[in-house]
Amino acid sequence: MTMWRKSSRSNTTANCVEVAHHSDRVMARDSKNPDPTISLPATSWARFVRQSQR
Repeated sequence: MTMWRKSSRSNTTANCVEVAHHSDRVMARDSKNPDPTISLPATSWARFVRQSQR
């Protein structure tokens, strides 16, 4: 079972992004339209998060 969590940057009334860690990958989806999902290597996701925090 995949444990999805809502992004802390998501707004409660707008589009929400959910992420899940699965092995060495991170998956992301729109909570209101959960299919399709994207799957990225965990290292790429970590780089993306670091860049977005600047």
